[in-house]
Amino acid sequence: MTTPSRVDGITEESSMVDTDRITGAAKEFGGKVQGAVGDLTGSHKDSAEGRAREAAGQAEGLYGQAKDTVRDAAGHVADTARDIGGKVREAVGDVIGSDDLESRARHAQGAAQDYGDRAGRTIRRSANEAADYAEDIYGQGRHALHRGTREVSHRVGEHPLASVVVAGLVGFGIGLLVSASRD
Repeated sequence: MTTPSRVDGITEESSMVDTDRITGAAKEFGGKVQGAVGDLTGSHKDSAEGRAREAAGQAEGLYGQAKDTVRDAAGHVADTARDIGGKVREAVGDVIGSDDLESRARHAQGAAQDYGDRAGRTIRRSANEAADYAEDIYGQGRHALHRGTREVSHRVGEHPLASVVVAGLVGFGIGLLVSASRD
């Protein structure tokens, strides 16, 4: 596993979009195209398959978005920890050279404790919010995928030959796109 590089305090990893968001968007777009083709040709099966693929793509994109949110929250926590470290360094710097060293040391200890408590609350709040968001998105995606899968299964059962033909055409189209991008 490689360590993300840092440039001006920003990790290369944090500036990247999660791959689930990219593949989800591609699946969603493919589903929209398939659904539109089904609508134009009057094929209820293709229309339903397209809508199911679109829903699955949306779910995958939302899952990627949730992962990005968690990654961003972790970055926020790291920034807060750096800020706390700076405040502690300032408090220790104030203590050095003081006549009332013991009093300032207690003050610095209390300030560090307060900053630590605030950071802990911020971390817990950010983690809880990210977990709640991810849980909601996952539930929505799971529901949409289940509903789409049932609809596709029903439509494929009604028109099995047309399903095979459409799947072959979609596969052929994807193959053309992939081979064209390699040239």
